[in-house]
Amino acid sequence: MKIKLADGSVMELPEGTTVAGVASAISEGLKRNAIAGKVNGKLVDLAHTLDEGDEVVIVTMKDPEALGIYRHTCAHVLAQAVKSIYPTCSLAIGPTIENGFYYDIDFKTPISTDDFPKIEEEMNKIIKANFAIERFELPREEAIALMTKYKEPYKVQLIKDLPEDSVISFYKQGDFTDLCRGPHLPSTGLIKAFKLTTLAGAYWRGDEKNKMLTRIYGTAFLKKSEMEAYFTMLEEAKKRDHTKLGKELKLFALLNEGKGFPFFLPNGMVLKNNLIDYWRSIHRREGYVEVSTPIMLSRTLWETSGHWDHYKENMYTTKIDGEDYAIKPMNCPGGMLIYKLEPRSYKDLPMRVGELGLVHRHEKSGQLHGLMRVRCFTQDDAHIFMTPEQITPEIKGVVRLIDEVYSLFGFKYHVELSTRPDNSIGSDEDWEHATAALKEALDELKLPYVINEGDGAFYGPKIDFHLTDSIGRTWQCGTIQLDFQLPQRFNAEYVGEDGEKHRPIMIHRVVFGSIERFIGILIEHFEGKFPLWLSPVQVKIMDVSEKSEAYCKEIYKKISEAGLRPENDLRPEKIGKKIREAELEKVPYMLVIGEKEAESGEVAIRKRGVGDIGKMKLDDFIALAKKQVEDKEAF
Repeated sequence: MKIKLADGSVMELPEGTTVAGVASAISEGLKRNAIAGKVNGKLVDLAHTLDEGDEVVIVTMKDPEALGIYRHTCAHVLAQAVKSIYPTCSLAIGPTIENGFYYDIDFKTPISTDDFPKIEEEMNKIIKANFAIERFELPREEAIALMTKYKEPYKVQLIKDLPEDSVISFYKQGDFTDLCRGPHLPSTGLIKAFKLTTLAGAYWRGDEKNKMLTRIYGTAFLKKSEMEAYFTMLEEAKKRDHTKLGKELKLFALLNEGKGFPFFLPNGMVLKNNLIDYWRSIHRREGYVEVSTPIMLSRTLWETSGHWDHYKENMYTTKIDGEDYAIKPMNCPGGMLIYKLEPRSYKDLPMRVGELGLVHRHEKSGQLHGLMRVRCFTQDDAHIFMTPEQITPEIKGVVRLIDEVYSLFGFKYHVELSTRPDNSIGSDEDWEHATAALKEALDELKLPYVINEGDGAFYGPKIDFHLTDSIGRTWQCGTIQLDFQLPQRFNAEYVGEDGEKHRPIMIHRVVFGSIERFIGILIEHFEGKFPLWLSPVQVKIMDVSEKSEAYCKEIYKKISEAGLRPENDLRPEKIGKKIREAELEKVPYMLVIGEKEAESGEVAIRKRGVGDIGKMKLDDFIALAKKQVEDKEAF
């Protein structure tokens, strides 16, 4: 039989050849390093038998897919260890997650994190034993009988709920067998670094009517050095936790009276308004106009846009005069209504319309987290209406704008192109055209990207920007979505150069994404040590004694008049205490004012993270600070 390899070449092999056989036929080195395969785009074990015409990619530990397989195998090692120590427990599910894995288990006797060392010790024994991991399949009734014999009621329920035509597969390692789709590593001995991290309660299948199980979380890495770096990052992340710093720096509050609805305090509003001012300035420069659409609109609008069918469970609804209304979860349908208010010509396009719209989306209470996952947020939206010829230059313009913003804050980023999802609307032709246009823009910009299959919006493909913060975590913020569907659903038109009516094409795009979430990211990225232009308090003025109090007030007045944000600390406290407190507040500049400074008209300056940087005439300091603000310098 013939199979196709990753480089496009064709290899002829005997019938019944496995993925491992392909690796062996290619080279002895690849045979040693192979851990799995990808056949026709699907991950499979090395023992998978191939068919005529299959396309085969050999997966090694160096490939992106390896870590997920590795962690999935580690979850099975955890399950085997737990069953060995607690034979009366029942196993539920054990998937991989970002940065690790978990297993939900029904224990007869509760466990705690104090039990982790003995579980890890048993896991290490299993790894050292280097058990071969073997896949086998069974018919439905035999599968149920096997799991019943092993007293695994949750596995029995999982099997019974599978579709009739499902392949029911198991994995065996040593004397342990588990129900699983796979794939897995060839043997347990390939695991080099793992650690159990936390315990949590989890309802079976996420339903609070079901029994509460114990969820054991763990993580695993290909190298011990990578795992050590990960835990170092976690410790750093704890120090930077935006909910902790937000409270300490008096930026925002999260109150029981409004779960998921953050309260911004005076300092937080300074930060938020500075970001908004910056957003407005760069969008004016780029030819955007700004609009505001109502926060609540009728059901008929959301039916026209498609959100009522695709997003209703996440929308807050009410009735007004007997008619269904919904609080907007997105700004785009309102933007369409604005576009349609008057006739448009090709000469009006591209039409770039920005909106800082407050949107509401229902999130489950267990998913809420600080500013990162909320129920209302300000979306820095913009919708660009254009002709087909304008697609590529407009996308390139948005990419450049996003790059400018992220570079300002010191973020690096990578790009993903998300393609058509299963719940999409629109014709194949429109989707192909839209996806090709996004690829063309990225290729012309020579911007590397990866394809994220099936993760586009229901109305169009999108480009997502995943930024990397100062401790290596990634956050998805900016997005560019190309939409052929909404203009069709709303019958939007423009008169072309030929005098005929045409359908505009629409870009949905955000830069910050959610301003609230972006603030949370910035708090953690900067550890609350904002650059001067963003800092709620830019200068703290503190007197050494009451003899210099009058000069401090004069300094405050001049700095305020210069458009900067000072704060006086004239309390009858020792200067050392005032300095320490200002440092905890992460104020960029501290001016320490004694009698000598009052006499000379100077200021003694301390810079955050540096300490004493000497004296300067007040006017010179103001000029320096103003330039740093205007240039939006890193601090």
